[in-house]
Amino acid sequence: MIDKIKILITGGAGFIPSALAEKLAESPENYIVIVDSLLTGSLEKVPVSKHNNIKFIKCDVNEFRDISSVFYAYSFDYVFHYAAMVGVKRTLENPVKVLNDISGIKYILNLSKNSGVKRVFYSSSSEVYGEPVEFPQNEHTTPLNSRLPYAIVKNVGEAYLKSFKKEYDLDYTIFRFFNTFGPKQSKDFVVSKFISAALNNNDITLYGDGKQTRTFCFIDDNIEATTNAFYKKLVVNDVANIGGDIETTILELAQIIIRLTNSKSKIIYLPSLEEGDMTRRRPDTTKMKQLLHRDPILLEAGLKKVLENTKFIL
Repeated sequence: MIDKIKILITGGAGFIPSALAEKLAESPENYIVIVDSLLTGSLEKVPVSKHNNIKFIKCDVNEFRDISSVFYAYSFDYVFHYAAMVGVKRTLENPVKVLNDISGIKYILNLSKNSGVKRVFYSSSSEVYGEPVEFPQNEHTTPLNSRLPYAIVKNVGEAYLKSFKKEYDLDYTIFRFFNTFGPKQSKDFVVSKFISAALNNNDITLYGDGKQTRTFCFIDDNIEATTNAFYKKLVVNDVANIGGDIETTILELAQIIIRLTNSKSKIIYLPSLEEGDMTRRRPDTTKMKQLLHRDPILLEAGLKKVLENTKFIL
């Protein structure tokens, strides 16, 4: 392992980071250590059995003794800090637990700058933009104005990365993830939730009139863009939106899924959420397209790929 590139992925039992680990493990030069508290992650998603260059450690990054011992055991070259409490409903119901994630950010950055880590990659979120005032939402010109605890924590994390670069010269890359979907996503998120309901012919529930828009990014596009940033040394000390750029209403999403699954599901409208359900989302994906060097996978094509493997959704 002396000559291997050692990579830490926090939150690696989650949907996106487990896919990232699998992709990075394809290179025999990489040795990947995954840490996760398993509070919301699943060991089933960790690809340890497929690769001999992945190590899983149950660990809470918000506990210094836990995460520091992992850093002391390995001399990491790179860190992907993806651990966080996620999901609109969960984060709204547990605002103090969300704020605890600030501790994990501080620990990761302090340990990284003290142990020779070359670059920290951070999973931020489209939520930092709040209710949008500019379309498309550009990384450097769109105000970050969300008041939700989850978004504030992500914004604070971004500020920490920029501050550590300025004071300690620790390189960083910030990915602002927009809605990403794929076969291993849990039922807590809109695409997998709708697919699960449709396959079981259950009602699909929408908040408000369903006219709120989102863009949807298939997991393969997310992983290819972010690993290209890693391997090609791109988006260094910068921010990149990672997402789709075609706006789709939540109602249209439900209708497409019902059609693709030949479902008998009915669409039911619930009262609008008091907070956390923004009316529009559309990122400026200029940087992402430069990372991909190809056209993104379209929503319907991605949904068909999910329907070929619904193990985690069902």
